[in-house]
Amino acid sequence: MEMEKQENGNRTIHIEKYYGSLRGMMKKYEKSARSGCFRGNTLEEFTSWQRELRGRLGELVGLPRMEQCEPEAEVVECVRVEEGICREKVLLQVEPEVWMPVYILIPEKEPEGVFLALPGHMGAGKYSVAGCREIPAVRDSIERFHYDYGLQLARRGYVALCPDNRGFGERRDEALQGDSEEQFLNSTCFQLAHMAEPLGQTVIGMCTWDAMRLIDYVCQRGQWDTGNLGCVGFSGGGMQALWLAALDERVKRTVVSGYLYGYRDSLLALNGNCSCNYVPGLWQLADMCDIGSLIAPRQFIVQSCREDHLNGERGLENVYEQTDVIRRAYALCCRESLFTHDIREGGHCFHPEVLDLLLH
Repeated sequence: MEMEKQENGNRTIHIEKYYGSLRGMMKKYEKSARSGCFRGNTLEEFTSWQRELRGRLGELVGLPRMEQCEPEAEVVECVRVEEGICREKVLLQVEPEVWMPVYILIPEKEPEGVFLALPGHMGAGKYSVAGCREIPAVRDSIERFHYDYGLQLARRGYVALCPDNRGFGERRDEALQGDSEEQFLNSTCFQLAHMAEPLGQTVIGMCTWDAMRLIDYVCQRGQWDTGNLGCVGFSGGGMQALWLAALDERVKRTVVSGYLYGYRDSLLALNGNCSCNYVPGLWQLADMCDIGSLIAPRQFIVQSCREDHLNGERGLENVYEQTDVIRRAYALCCRESLFTHDIREGGHCFHPEVLDLLLH
């Protein structure tokens, strides 16, 4: 019968029942997840837990295996992008022979402060967050996701640091080093993960390290007030903002848009998401709520959209479970007003109104 099907042009057979791994993985997750969550009751216990978890997470993502070096920063371009805003392009060495291009948007009037504007996927890295609408593919991404939050911050009077994180823009690895629109907008997170993990490193660890080195550079430059330094990111940029603020207390105010939800629903069940999300051993230690709780008591805004597919099958219920834990952390610190959950209608998208909530 099978030979007869092949002769008729059908080269496969129908499988009635599959024996996949997801159900077993779900059970394993339920047994072992969040071993490192906070179990104390006092503020002293909480701050001790924060220190310990920060160290364990840093080890997990591979920060101790990153290499220090001199930044050897060079300003390679300076243009006036619109009335009142100049844009520098800086090359910054973040590890020996590893370079990060950064667009720095600088208001011509005395700046109000400094923000990192970290890019997510499908926006060509720094080009979208810096508002480079003259590039047609970038313009479309900005229209679709409201990706130009770096430029929006500069228009509000803030210095905005818009880097190419690893695998994006000018930092794409060999697999996507071409000029097609698909290559230009995309990232090589998949290839980076395959290179990094056998070396005891991770994509998110490398991105966090690079953002830390960018903060070092701004502090050493000494031109602007970094006392209330902030960080904004959407989608994959939200992932970076979450980890950076959790692991680096120099970040005093943070917006994570389109990225805070429970790992079980959004990364285990939705297991086709980008490789940059995945850290060996992470889920046994912590969920996003635990990472977010490391930001307390600094200002923290989470932005969610009701129809965002990344929330998972249960939608915002998956998000509320995480934000409830973070809210309790802020209550323990007596800083409830510094945590906000901003909910918007629609699908996966950044809503710039959150910047007014942050800066009011």
